[in-house]
Amino acid sequence: MSKKFDVEWDDEEKPKETAAALSRTEQRVATERQKTVEQQVAAAIEEVRPGLDKIPDPVEPAGEGVLTAEEEERFRLCNDGIALHDVAWFMLGKSLDTIATGRLFRATPHKLEPERCYETIEEWAEVEKGISVSRCNQLRAAWDLGEILMARGYNANPGQVRELVPVKNAFNVNAAVAVYVLVADTVGAEKVTAARLRETVKLLPGDLQLQDDGDPDVLAKTIKGVLLGETPPPPVPAIPLAVKRAVDARAVRLADELNRGRIPRAQVQLYLLEAFADEEDPTVFNAVLERMRQDEKMAKKRT
Repeated sequence: MSKKFDVEWDDEEKPKETAAALSRTEQRVATERQKTVEQQVAAAIEEVRPGLDKIPDPVEPAGEGVLTAEEEERFRLCNDGIALHDVAWFMLGKSLDTIATGRLFRATPHKLEPERCYETIEEWAEVEKGISVSRCNQLRAAWDLGEILMARGYNANPGQVRELVPVKNAFNVNAAVAVYVLVADTVGAEKVTAARLRETVKLLPGDLQLQDDGDPDVLAKTIKGVLLGETPPPPVPAIPLAVKRAVDARAVRLADELNRGRIPRAQVQLYLLEAFADEEDPTVFNAVLERMRQDEKMAKKRT
């Protein structure tokens, strides 16, 4: 027995009504699909959103020995919160450095003196965010190291990274990363500590020379070889050409003052060393000391 379909095709309005109904159905499906996508996105955002409310409240242990499933989950969430602290530290440093580099604070009216805008990142950070000058400098100096180490899979914390900043200032970022790699390879990544890094940095010879763009893994092997005495440190670099030319020019003037012919650079260097070592006349010594102090101040400003 055939089914009877109540479709009156001779009625001109019926196909139009059917088409409209199908269109409304498609719209509802599209709307529901969009809602589902939005819900999935919202859920994903909520999953990665940091927040104090996502950390479980302190409660007494459920018992002794093995953790329950609920305790395992609470433990995981708390570990995630601790890890987030280190990531947030480097995020704060990068944010400050980006603001400082682009002088993005320059159009913000001073909170205490609204008639003017902020002039430095240190002033903006201290007044607006309560971040001291020293902490602002520490954060800006260390974030890139932290970012690289984390990208390489190391669980580096701010205290460890701070110990590497002097290496970064003396050489470059890759050299600082290399020191961390060296320590991690020697004692194990899970046993790297700020103290171990600090002691390793102290062992680096003052005349150590490293490639500016060297790969951290290769640099780590180089540093290890130097520390173990397997690879002698490269010789002290020659005097830069610009300095040689300046010395030669001054040597000509010196010869003119003495009414003499050309004075060899080596002779000038000998007199300089003798003057530097003169206990009775500290003029040259003090001049060198002042230059070195100025270099240290400039290095600290960059950190």
